[in-house]
Amino acid sequence: MPTYVAEVRDSQGKAKKEKVVAGTIHLARDVLRQKYPSVQNIKESQSFDLASFDMSALEIALSKVTVKDKAVFSRQFAAMVNAGVALVRCLGVLSEQCSNARLKKALVAINAEVQQGTSLSEAMRKHPDCFDNLYISMVQAGEVGGVLDEVLNRLAKILEDIARLQNQVKGAMAYPTVVGILAVIVFIAMTVFLIPIFAGIFKNLGGELPALTQFMMLCSDVLRSWRILIPICTIIATTFAYKQYYKTPVGRLTMDRFFLQMPILGDLNQKSAVARFCRIFGTLTRSGVPILNSLEIVASTAGNQVIENAINAARADIQQGGMLSLAIEKEKVFPPLAVQMISIGEETGELDGMMMKVADFYEDEVEQAVKALTSVLEPLMMVGLAGMVAVILLSMYLPMFAVFEKLG
Repeated sequence: MPTYVAEVRDSQGKAKKEKVVAGTIHLARDVLRQKYPSVQNIKESQSFDLASFDMSALEIALSKVTVKDKAVFSRQFAAMVNAGVALVRCLGVLSEQCSNARLKKALVAINAEVQQGTSLSEAMRKHPDCFDNLYISMVQAGEVGGVLDEVLNRLAKILEDIARLQNQVKGAMAYPTVVGILAVIVFIAMTVFLIPIFAGIFKNLGGELPALTQFMMLCSDVLRSWRILIPICTIIATTFAYKQYYKTPVGRLTMDRFFLQMPILGDLNQKSAVARFCRIFGTLTRSGVPILNSLEIVASTAGNQVIENAINAARADIQQGGMLSLAIEKEKVFPPLAVQMISIGEETGELDGMMMKVADFYEDEVEQAVKALTSVLEPLMMVGLAGMVAVILLSMYLPMFAVFEKLG
């Protein structure tokens, strides 16, 4: 976007020049008027500031709007709207204090659009890298119903729950990941540096080397020669092929079905998906979004093609006059307990409340499963690391035992 320069005066009447990046000169003037009472002689800058441009563009390109960023923004936005602060003022303040470069840029543009008369949801729709369909639909429902602050609070709650669940999974995998990396480093270091030293000693001693020692010496030779490129290139090619395959409809459906059928992790993936579905669907319907629209939004945020197809099929059944619980049960993707609780919610007319209870139940289930998985992985990783070191040491000392027996 072009850079504009204008002569401005602050609240104390001091004149200075100010730069702003905006899509048009009108948007640039609107942005400057939020900060300065007087804006004059605004024009597009003809100079090119390489350092500032590159750093700004690089910062935006490298930054990513996380779930936590959106949760914090939603909570602050809701508090300001609830306090009666004007929408434009809210966006201006939040854009100034935003630490994420990509989100900050989006908020500045959204603020300018809102000042021109565009609705908040429509302005957000132009920034899909920051706000997804779920966020935009709920904001739109809040605008129509006049309960924007309440909807933003619900959005913040959803995003905080999602962020908490993600942090639990990341925290559970942190220890095994560190131990795994440490195991690889130890294996490579001992194989590359220790094995060659002992190999020279073994050659001088003569005799037949044990099979384990021969295998470790072969590994050492591979790691210290060009042949190490073969497994590296194989891993890279396999990863690239997997990513390309997963981008295809058949590949994504096949792999997502496999992820749901994996031992232990498959059950965890299913419970996590059910919790996310119920939480988002319940919040959308409670915020006034129609059921069919809610199902469409939830399907797009499912994160698993099998579950997305099941939700879309259920949505088609409901369009024909069916019930949600019967449609979901027919797809055989959700656990029977979730289906029964959803059915009770439909019968009692408290579907959104029952959805929230199902979400709470399965989020607790996921939390307990993650803790159990971590408690099992930690000792297994330690045993694996100790076993690997023991194998390397044994491969080095077995020939020595053979020599001692000959000398004895």
